[in-house]
This record gives sequence, structure tokens and C-alpha cells, in this order.
Amino acid sequence: MAGRKRKLKSLAETITNSKRRVSKEKREKLELQTWSDLPTELLELIVSRLALKDNIRVSVVCKRWHSAAISVRVVNQSPLLMYFPKFGDLYEFYDPSQRKIYSLELPELTGSRICYTKDGWLLLYRPRSHRVFFFNPFTRKMIKVPRFELTYQIVAFSCAPTSASCILFTVKHISPTIVAISTCRPGEREWTTVNVQNRLPFVSSIWNKLVFCNGLFYCLSLTGWLGVFNPQERTWSVLAVPPPKCPENFFAKNWWKGKFMAEHNGDILVIYTCSSENPIIFKLDQTRMVWEEMKTLDGVTLFASFLSSHSRTDLPGIMRNSVYFSKVRFYGRCCISYSLDDCRYHPRKQCHDWGEQDPFKNIWIEAPQDFLTLNW
Repeated sequence: MAGRKRKLKSLAETITNSKRRVSKEKREKLELQTWSDLPTELLELIVSRLALKDNIRVSVVCKRWHSAAISVRVVNQSPLLMYFPKFGDLYEFYDPSQRKIYSLELPELTGSRICYTKDGWLLLYRPRSHRVFFFNPFTRKMIKVPRFELTYQIVAFSCAPTSASCILFTVKHISPTIVAISTCRPGEREWTTVNVQNRLPFVSSIWNKLVFCNGLFYCLSLTGWLGVFNPQERTWSVLAVPPPKCPENFFAKNWWKGKFMAEHNGDILVIYTCSSENPIIFKLDQTRMVWEEMKTLDGVTLFASFLSSHSRTDLPGIMRNSVYFSKVRFYGRCCISYSLDDCRYHPRKQCHDWGEQDPFKNIWIEAPQDFLTLNW
């Protein structure tokens, strides 16, 4: 009996030691595992959380990581250049990333003039009836706002009209020291207008530029002064910031028309162009309140048009650090752009007099990622 107990005890110790040995081997094996041993599903989950530039870096590690990075890589959709026809209801949309043109019949826009775009929405105006309305060409949804006479002033809105925080804003020149500020929200019955004083001369016209940034509307005047409207406090001021400085040979015919303004991550960017010179890009240093010339956009892509401009990140590499203008060449196959890396226009530098273009002919509009699924 005692011998049997000793045998069972010895067997139990053997089993226990064997389990300990197996457990130790598993721990040692786990300690020797590397990132290359990660399960594919886990690797894809990790890579999917990376920004595009980091995704690209990961993709060059090895074939397996390249496959995982490609499978989850998301490239932002660039804005589309929307063309307004002189006659008819057929509207063309140019995709600069694919160099393709798509067409849509939009009879809802008959007799209207484009004013502004943001978040995929158009703001339009019918001069004959003074009707102002929002329209989304991708969903065909329309939102009307009260009638308002827009003569020579520009108008913008803060965000999509489906948002409760959406507000429309326009500024009109009354005299060298007075402007009229008008605002309206979707759902309101009328516009609110008030005349305010300018601390500095500020001339408002159709050639001004408007952007909404950090809760404020910024308006760039013909001569480069920056007016700011706070919709919450309903205050207007002209910043004591001298206009951006350009070379003497920069100024030529229509130079004051060839300006564009955009917002990116809370920064105000201004693009000055001249028919015979390369564009110059300035950023407003909001700490020192001075304009600084930018030699690089750090991978950002700007899309410039007269009535509204946009910025994008995470676009295909060839499009980064560039400004895309609202004009195409060679039968619509190539959009005119300026590369800050190459310091030249693409196609090759030519005489681009943006001031001679019709400001209501085209505009960049932000497109949804799935816009190709539409019935083009």
C-alpha cells in the first residue's frame, strides 16, 4: 500500500514538473516573439489607427506589413471642381486626383448664381427673385433662407445648414469708414443688418475673400486688410495688421483680383498671385499679428477658387504641398497647380492671369468619400 502511494506521488510530481516545464517554454517563446509575429487581424487594427504618412512608413518595413497597411489605408477625397454652365442644367465635376470629369443634371439650380461652399453644401442666389438657398448636389437636398438682395458684397456661412450653429454672414461697403453687417440663420424669417464703424479703411466688394475660422468670420479686403466679425458678440473690427508684402515686380494688371484665402487647423492662409510670377503664400501669425511668408505647406494641399477655398491633408503624395487652382488644361485632363517643392506651376509655368476669370464660373466643393456611387 505504501509503495503504491509513493508511485502515485512520484507520478503526480512528474506531471506537475512537466506542466511547469511546458509553461516555462511557452513564456520563453512569447518573450522571443516580435512585431512580425502579430496576428494579421491585430496588425491591421493597429495600422488602421495611424495617419496616412505613418501608414506609408509602416508599409516599407516588410511585405507582410505592406499588405496590412495597404488593406486599411484611407486616402482623403480631394474637393471637386464644380463648373456652372452658361446654358442648360448639366453641371460638370472635375476630380483632380483621378483627372476625371463627372456630370450631373441639376435643374434645381436654374437661374442661380454660386456664392460659397462648405461641408459639401452650396450657397446660391437668384438675382431676379433675391432668393437665397442652400443646396447639396450629392443628396439633392435644398434648404431655403429669407430673401436678401446681394449686390456687390460677398456672403459665407460657418458650417453645414443642417447644424444648429450654422450662420450666414455678409458685409457691404457703405463708406470708407462704415460697413453694413448682415446675418441670418437657417429657420429665421429675416436677416439682421447693422451698420458698424471701421477703425481702418476697409473696402468691401465681390473680390473680397471670406473664411470662417475659430468661431470668427475673416474678410480679406481688396487692399489686403483683414476684417473680423464675431457672430456671438456681434462685433466687427479691422485688424491693425499691415497687408502682406509682395515684391515690387509682383504687382501687375488685376493683381488685386488674384488673391485667395483659406483656413487650415485654425490658421488663416492667403495666396497672392501675379500673371508673370510664382504665387506667394502667407500665414497670419496670430500671436505677433504679422503675415509670414510660407516656403512649405508641410504636406497640406490647398484648393483655391475665388468665392471659397479649401485645405486638405492625407491626399496622394503627388498632390501634397501644392496649391490647386480652379482651372484645367488639355481638355480637362490636367488641373493647373503650383508645387512648393518644385517652385513651379504644373503644367509648366505660363502666364496665369486669374483676375480675368469669371468668379461665378466654377468653385471647389467638398465631396463625400462615396461620391462615385452616385448616379453620374
